[in-house]
Amino acid sequence: MSSECGELMVIGRLTAVYGVRGWVKVHAFGDEPEQIFDYQPWQIAERDGSWRQLEVDQWRRHGSGLVAHIVGVDDRDIARQLCQRDLWAPLTVLPVLADGEYYWRELIGLRAVTAAGVDLGVISSLLETGANDVLVVSADSHSCDDRERLLPYSDNVVLAVDLGAGRLQVEWDPEF
Repeated sequence: MSSECGELMVIGRLTAVYGVRGWVKVHAFGDEPEQIFDYQPWQIAERDGSWRQLEVDQWRRHGSGLVAHIVGVDDRDIARQLCQRDLWAPLTVLPVLADGEYYWRELIGLRAVTAAGVDLGVISSLLETGANDVLVVSADSHSCDDRERLLPYSDNVVLAVDLGAGRLQVEWDPEF
């Protein structure tokens, strides 16, 4: 997705209001949730298709989650209008990953192919399960069958990622 800020990636979600002074609960997508505050300003999509920029002036951990105050939002009712909305950041503010690490958005759309060359389908999404991430591989006209598969994103399943070729090689039984 893109805006006037350039190419964007979803980095989290505003989930609920917190208190009466305009604070909101923030769910960060990523291994280190606090880093979401390094990727400002955030963008949210408005209902009319335009983008709105949000900037946080205060934040803190709250239990196992995060809460934040958005600049200019000092009322619970105004904060509620921002909730249940995805937070987006320009790719230019996100860290460059080490070799062998990928953003989910880079994996979506790759073809999952077994080491023996059997085409399982296209990675349509990923799931976070706690133990490890899971690749959702959806069938298409090139797939060996019409099943949707859930493959663990682990070293013993994912053998190679080739972004240039649009392929992810996996060790997986096509019958499973």
